[in-house]
Amino acid sequence: MTERIQIPFVDLQAQYKTIAKEINAAIQGVLDRSDYVLGEEVGLFEEDFAKFIGTTQAIGVGSGLDALELALRAYGIGPGDEVITAANTYIATVLAIIAAGARPVLVDMDPSTYNISPNAIEAAITPRTRGIMPVHLYGQPADMEPILAIARKNKIIVIEDAAQAHGAMYANRRAGTWGHAAAFSFYPGKNLGAYGDGGAVTTNDPAIAEKIRQLRNYGQRVKYEHVVAGTNSRLDTIQAAILRVKLRHLDVWNAARQRHAAAYNALLAGGPYVLPRVAAQRTHIFHLYVIETDNRRHAQEFLSARGIATGIHYPIPIHMQEACKDLGYRYGEFPATEAAANRILSLPMYPELTEEQLEYVASSLLESSAKSSTSTIRETTS
Repeated sequence: MTERIQIPFVDLQAQYKTIAKEINAAIQGVLDRSDYVLGEEVGLFEEDFAKFIGTTQAIGVGSGLDALELALRAYGIGPGDEVITAANTYIATVLAIIAAGARPVLVDMDPSTYNISPNAIEAAITPRTRGIMPVHLYGQPADMEPILAIARKNKIIVIEDAAQAHGAMYANRRAGTWGHAAAFSFYPGKNLGAYGDGGAVTTNDPAIAEKIRQLRNYGQRVKYEHVVAGTNSRLDTIQAAILRVKLRHLDVWNAARQRHAAAYNALLAGGPYVLPRVAAQRTHIFHLYVIETDNRRHAQEFLSARGIATGIHYPIPIHMQEACKDLGYRYGEFPATEAAANRILSLPMYPELTEEQLEYVASSLLESSAKSSTSTIRETTS
């Protein structure tokens, strides 16, 4: 009896095996130096990451949520201010705005890319609007040129949520170089992931970078000299060492994800699915490969029975989350977001996927659709 194929949604062990010697040496270096907090590797990673993204500054912090919050605080955005962002993002985007003391103002998405709609942003601006936080969802950059035009017209700060867009391009520039600042997450499953939590802010403003460095480290200018009410959000030195190693492989890994996405597209072409669309001027790095299907529950159950893990990003829009009920939104206010939330399905996506695995996922998905259609016909005619 042959063993059933098992395909995880993300395979971090497979990635580690390809770079184990480099990772182990990097960790051992930190252990030998014992500089565990804001050690040498943190500064080196910040330099490497800024160069990779294309900014003059990168500041390592404790998580992607912290990166968003500290960027907002560094620009003085807080109580009484409004920040416009996407209704279909992960909740960390909104929690950061709330943590800074501002009010999140949600807007709907462009259904062709799942990214925030520039037209919806413009319609949501009020005299209290101080910021726009576009989210580069699933690894495809938002439409930054019209967003920045709106921001300039209204003198609004733009902070990119680039938590899923490490290396993605818009108009031949990396995500993370367009706004006044950008926030990245290094959660383990990201395209550039640590072995724990971590994040970074990128910016070309040295004064803002210095404020964030103070805020992340108890508000200190120098040790025991606290100039602002800060917090403890420092990128761990061991995580920085790991990220330095992985950053050297990121472009190759992103290229593999793009090849896998192209393979999925070809294998699923003609099927009853809405497949990812890459908009003009974008380079999608496929942190997630997301399709739409009319029968998601059946597809997930069928694939699970075949040993294939899937995900939903995200099943409950922000305005329908219990934690965000005080924002005052109701069902029906964001129709594109709500429609997608009922249909989206994320397929396995990581650089180490094999051709056999991709074909198995696609053939299983097509078979699930065929069986679902047959079942529907039987129910209709019975």
